[in-house]
Amino acid sequence: MAFFEKMAMRYLFKYLEPHLELFSDLREDLKKSGLGKTLEEYLSSSLLTCLILFIVEVPVFTLIFSLLNLGALFSIFMALTTSLLICTFFFILFVNYPKFIIRDRAKSIERTLPFAGIYLSTIASSRLPPHKIFEIFSRFEEYGEVNKEVKRIVRDMKMFGLSVYDSLEKAIDRTPSKELRDLFWSILSTLKAGGDLAAYLREQSKAFLENYRRKLREFARSLSIYLEIYLTALVLGTIFFIILTSLMSGFTGIVAQNLVFIQFFLIFFFVPLISVAFIILIKAASPGGE
Repeated sequence: MAFFEKMAMRYLFKYLEPHLELFSDLREDLKKSGLGKTLEEYLSSSLLTCLILFIVEVPVFTLIFSLLNLGALFSIFMALTTSLLICTFFFILFVNYPKFIIRDRAKSIERTLPFAGIYLSTIASSRLPPHKIFEIFSRFEEYGEVNKEVKRIVRDMKMFGLSVYDSLEKAIDRTPSKELRDLFWSILSTLKAGGDLAAYLREQSKAFLENYRRKLREFARSLSIYLEIYLTALVLGTIFFIILTSLMSGFTGIVAQNLVFIQFFLIFFFVPLISVAFIILIKAASPGGE
């Protein structure tokens, strides 16, 4: 535990302890996010960060409001209120931060899962014991977050002496991806029932690949729509607006400098800003968020 977290736990945890039941969802989020922090450590560190931020903000905002000639008492009141609101916002952000990580990890897992499934089925076809299958797979870093989840299964078996069944149950609880959770459940059920794990993984990997192809087809259709909107509304719209304003300037008496400023703002600020927004939209809509 880092020095900052130790200080937070020592001085602030006693104030948080009676209210931990209010953050039961955060406990689950931290488990799935892979941050490697307990609820107690995370909340204490977040609260200490907000407290330090509050202490720094109050004199700064007091000075700013004093320079506006708002009066000493009113400046202090406004500084306290503003600082409190900002710190509250940051604390809410800290509480919800693991959810953003979970969403990113789930996307990363679902992007590589079809290919990881193929490799798992290939290893399983050699009829190795389940713990060896996971151990071999854990050596391949190119499968990203799937590899990390399998590494945790191997760690639980090697370091904590858990059986493959108990390790899979723990992995089911902490994985952020529904698809990977279903895969682990099915592997666990197949092992307990004495079924053919290689045959199951082979069929499941085909299902994952078909689902991935479907997502790619949907994304391709969406991409064509986004492209049409971009070309029509932005590129053609910008050209039309520049021509129209140039023609209208002679009739409405718009000063040339004002017209140049409007066109400059449109070309060098508005268009790039909307283009960046389109790029973010396309990344968000892509199957793997890439």
